Order: sequence, then C-alpha cells, then structure tokens
Amino acid sequence: MRLQVPESLAGERLDRAVALLCDVPRAEAAGLVAAGSVQLGGAAVTIRSRRVAAGQWLDVDVQASPPAPGLEPDPSVEVPVVHADEAVIVVDKPCGLVVHPGAGNVTGTMVQGLLARYPELAGVGEPHRPGVVHRLDAGTSGLLVVARTPAAYRSLVGQLAARTVDRRYLALVWGEVESDAGVVDAPIGRAARDPTAMAVAAAGRPARTRYTVLERFTAPAPATLVECRLETGRTHQIRVHLAAIGHPVVGDARYRGARAPLPADRPFLHAHRLGFDHPGDGRPCRYESALPKDLEDVRELLG
Repeated sequence: MRLQVPESLAGERLDRAVALLCDVPRAEAAGLVAAGSVQLGGAAVTIRSRRVAAGQWLDVDVQASPPAPGLEPDPSVEVPVVHADEAVIVVDKPCGLVVHPGAGNVTGTMVQGLLARYPELAGVGEPHRPGVVHRLDAGTSGLLVVARTPAAYRSLVGQLAARTVDRRYLALVWGEVESDAGVVDAPIGRAARDPTAMAVAAAGRPARTRYTVLERFTAPAPATLVECRLETGRTHQIRVHLAAIGHPVVGDARYRGARAPLPADRPFLHAHRLGFDHPGDGRPCRYESALPKDLEDVRELLG
C-alpha cells in the first residue's frame, strides 16, 4: 500500500501516521514498523517514533502484520451471543463494547470475551482481531457475525466483497428527508482537518449507502427514521454519508448530530438486520435485533 503523508499529519510519529492512514490499530502499526514492513521515502524504517513530513511517501506491507501482543481471553467480558454453530457466531453487540483491541482500547473487547468461550478463534483471520470479518463502532449497537473457522472466514470475507451480505441499520436523523428512498454514492477518506475523523473526499475509498424512509416526525423537532443498507463497509460510513446530505445522525457529536431537544448519549444507529449464506451448507441465515432501550426512549420522545 503506497500513501502520501498529508499536511495534517506533518510531524506525527511514524506508527501513528501508519495507523491513521491504513486504518489499523496503533499496536498493529507499531508491529509493522518494528518488522521492517514500512518504508519512508523508499527506505525501511524500524523506529516507530520517527517523525514524518508532509509529502513523504509511505510504503506499507499491511499483509505482513505480526500477531498482536497481549491478546488474551477475558471471561469477564459479557458478549450477547444470539447464535453459534460450528462455523459462525452471531453477536448482538451492546453500545460501548469495542470489537477488538486498538489504540486506547487494549483490554475488555468483544474478541477477548469471545476467545474465553471459543478459544479456537485464535487461529482464524487476522491475529489482532481473530474471527472478525466486519465491525461496528463502539457507540453503535446491533448484529455482527464472527467466523469460527478459517473456511468460514474466507467464505464470509468473500460474501462481503461480493456485496451479498445484508447489513441494515436503523438511524434517526435530523430534519425531514424528502425522498422516500435514495443512494449516497460518495468516496470516504480521512478528514483533512481531523485525521481521527472521516469525510467525503475525492481521494477516498468508494462507498455506497442505500436508505429508505420509515417514519417522519415534526415534534419536538423535525427528524426522520431511516433504514440504511450498506453496500460497502467504510469507517463511519453511514454517519458520514447522512451528515454529507444534511441529515446527521441524532446524538452523533463527531458529525454535528448532538443537539437539543433530543437528548441522545450516543449516535442513534443500530444494526437491526443481518443476513448471509451459511459458510457450511449455503443456507440463508437471517437475524433481527430490536432497538435497545436507550434508543427506544429517544424514539418515544417523538410520539
């Protein structure tokens, strides 16, 4: 992967720049640097504290990522499992639970809780996020599937690449969405002024979100309940796309959605439907999750 250091990251440590530009956890970025898998200006650099300059070229061999240190099973982490068989685990993730270790979250994650119950996950997929084929933000609740075997992992990754996995989210957004249905087709990349945020950017990665209006509200403020369907899986995709069309998610402080008079403590975003073909026998698997109480309480304020 070849990337150019933007002005916003000038002077940053090499490991942090790699983490932000490649969208990988800081621990993984540090491991890549230590393993000699990062080149700066055409020369391998193994000192993660090396400072980068705007315009420099980074060549990163992401596939060379070493196992993440300290990824230990943690039986104290409660993970709501709605289905488990020999190939897959379906989780109904609560808000606040981080999916896998990363910068600022090295313990107490979903995968560490699952490793305590399903130790075979340690050999599935990427070492720092075993079994994980797609993610939900820490502040997003709802359904996701975890692969339990290498064969299941390959199958689910292939289905995601082919866009045959059905991932649908309920989102409450500010304002009245005029069209009953639509598609937001806009590339997403790191925000120029805040490298920890995402934004619609011409140089970003392709991203498509379909939405359907379920209900419109006028009081105590104009708002719309929509169902969003992901065709791609970029970081913060739904939140960025809805904000880009002028309808930020209620409660989303990062993307201009935290406002009165709807007191939401987190983004009103819930992965309520998940569908895929079972990696073992190909049968269609479909799961649904009701709105959690905190989001249902916000919805009730709208009548």
